[in-house]
This record gives sequence, C-alpha cells and structure tokens, in this order.
Amino acid sequence: MADLPYLRAYSASLRQQVATLLAQPQGLATLLERKYPQAHAVRTDKALYHYTTALKERHLRRADAVNKVVFDSKIHIVRHALGLHTAVSRVQGGRLAAKHEIRIAALFKQVPEEFLRMIVVHELAHLREREHNKAFYQLCEHMEPAYHQYELDVRLYLTHLEQAGPRLWQTESVAP
Repeated sequence: MADLPYLRAYSASLRQQVATLLAQPQGLATLLERKYPQAHAVRTDKALYHYTTALKERHLRRADAVNKVVFDSKIHIVRHALGLHTAVSRVQGGRLAAKHEIRIAALFKQVPEEFLRMIVVHELAHLREREHNKAFYQLCEHMEPAYHQYELDVRLYLTHLEQAGPRLWQTESVAP
C-alpha cells in the first residue's frame, strides 16, 4: 500500500479503500467530484473576511474579534498547514491588546464550500481553544456538525493532489 501521509491517523481498512481508489484512473477524483459538484464563490480576501466573520458571529459572538482574514499563497500544505491562526499582542496604553489573524492556504480558493467552511471553523475554534484537544474538536463540531467528515474529505483531496492528480473544481473567476 502506498504511503498516504494525510491519512496516517485513520484505520488500515480506510487507507486500503483509498489505495484501491487511487489505483483506478480518476477513482478518487470521481468520488470527490460526485460528492461535491462545485466550488465555492469566495474568491477574494474581502469576501473571505466577510465569510469568516459571519461564521464567527453565528457561533462565537463573545470571542475576540478577528482583525484580518486572507488567502495566503505562502502556506505550504506539505507542512500540514491548511490555515493559520495568529495572535499578535501589543501594549496599548496601560493594557495588552491582541490582534487575531487567520490565513487560509490559497489552494482553498477553488474547492467546495464545505472544505472552506471546515478550515475556517478550525481556525475560528482557536479563538477559544489553543490546543487540539477534546474541547477544541467539540467546538468545531458545534460550529459544523459534519466537521470530521469534511476533514476526511479534505485529506482525501490532498491525497489526490499528492498523487499527481489534477486540481478539481477549476473554474473561471466569479464576479464578486
């Protein structure tokens, strides 16, 4: 069975099923395209910021504000980062202020909306929970009940790309 780095934490039977799909021409691509027929329409950093703040306001009203949300072409998927949440603390007068930034890998400009939502939910959860612990994943599931399924499907897509598969959901630019 081929090494599947994005799926190492999953069962051997699931990895075997994925290996079988990879052995078929366009097997994994067909599965993903059938399950998620089109890409989302969030193409700009401004649209991503509005998308993220809407999710935050719906689920995390009392959490700190998010000051910046951008697609970042410098995030390397190879290092297992799909997005990043950073908090920069500065002294302002007599108090400490934190600015929260979320960066999403530019690869996710053209993926299904469910994939983008899973990554944004993950990064928003870091506003409350810094570590990837039980409370963190419970918060992710609260914001997106299908969080774990979408995470698996994102990992399947990354596996497809790593195996020299073409990018899926390539579309022309969508007007804002």
